[in-house]
Amino acid sequence: MRQLGLTSATAMVVANMVGAGVFTTTGFLLADLRSPGLVVLTWAVGGMVALAGALSYGAIAREIPESGGEYLFLSRTLHPSAGFLAGWVSLLAGFSAPLAAVAIGFGAYSNLWFPQWPPKLIGTILLGGCAAIHVRSVTLGVRVQNGIVLLKVVALLGFILTGLSGLDFPESFGWDGGGGTARPPSTGFPYGVFAVSLVWVSFSYAGWNAAVYIGSEVTQPRRNLPGSLFLGTLLVMILYVGVNGVFVFSTPSEVMAGQLEVGQIAARHLGGRVWEHGITAIIVVALATSASAMMMAGPRVYHRMASDGLLPTWWKDRGGCEASSPPRRAIFLQWAVAVGFLWSGAFEALLTYIGFTLGLSNVAVVIGMLIDFRRRQVPLGIPGGWTAPILFVGATVLAIGMAFQQKPVECLWGSLTLVLGLGFYRLVDGRNKGRPSVG
Repeated sequence: MRQLGLTSATAMVVANMVGAGVFTTTGFLLADLRSPGLVVLTWAVGGMVALAGALSYGAIAREIPESGGEYLFLSRTLHPSAGFLAGWVSLLAGFSAPLAAVAIGFGAYSNLWFPQWPPKLIGTILLGGCAAIHVRSVTLGVRVQNGIVLLKVVALLGFILTGLSGLDFPESFGWDGGGGTARPPSTGFPYGVFAVSLVWVSFSYAGWNAAVYIGSEVTQPRRNLPGSLFLGTLLVMILYVGVNGVFVFSTPSEVMAGQLEVGQIAARHLGGRVWEHGITAIIVVALATSASAMMMAGPRVYHRMASDGLLPTWWKDRGGCEASSPPRRAIFLQWAVAVGFLWSGAFEALLTYIGFTLGLSNVAVVIGMLIDFRRRQVPLGIPGGWTAPILFVGATVLAIGMAFQQKPVECLWGSLTLVLGLGFYRLVDGRNKGRPSVG
């Protein structure tokens, strides 16, 4: 039953995107890039790549307006094994690892108010609360989410406008950045480090494709799915560039470099303890809605895979998404795997692992779309034709290739995820005695 309009689908995209990354990665970017200007450039370039991806996914969503995301797209355009690998990646790197990262950020920021509580315990409580909301009702989860998404967008815009009004731009955009740790111009452009930074930023932009996971529940999907992907991504890009501009140009670089709670640090320099508590409240709300959105979207993929015989049938609820009831068993699976990542993962390692693995999955979807559309002679329907897909594939492949050189261990873990997924597919496919029926 289709019950979500353009506003709800766009809110889903925004809620998925505005999560841990934007409030936690800039300190690590600054430590590596050593230039506030390069940090903001990274966020802008990452946003353009995400927009190109959103336009590309919009084209395939018009042709396949159903729930399932990469799993469904690749199963239809390339091969069921490719779809299974994409679903496997969604379970681990697409939703569970990002949920863990959001929970880590939520715990770290909430520690300002609950200093005696371990951050990971706070994050575990967040994941449990999100699961409880979405297990109860689809409509309840959407209403709560839409309201809070509007609140956090308005709050972040207010923070940007207020923060920018207090900056001294001629001095702020200097190489020194107010902190003495900036990269001297003579060292040249740091291509390798910039590529790794783009992979980290791609984690922060992950979620630009969120609406495709609930495609079967969106009204007028051929119009609203592409529209929600583009509008949500554009809005988040504006927020990200503005927020991080305020972060890096308001605070001495050596104070912020390498720190996780960059929002609190910047707010404290802008307006003292009052600002610190205010931005903490905004960020905590943003992280909570991000976790809620992922807890809603991810289980739709696993429910679909279980329905197609590619996951144990126990994870399939009777009726499920198409009957307007939440996929409760898949939500429990999502919660359990995310909690496992939360208690075992280091934040920086998670960033590279997620960016590398999701990048491969997203590229496969766009390539599969181009092959399928050309074979069936289906027009892309994207302004500029093949420009956006080629830009997305080229930029993503370049970034993850250079990231492999800079961070080989984390990228090898991502590669191992794919190898294990392929082995599991062979096991399941053999059990089903042939290809699964997708769709």
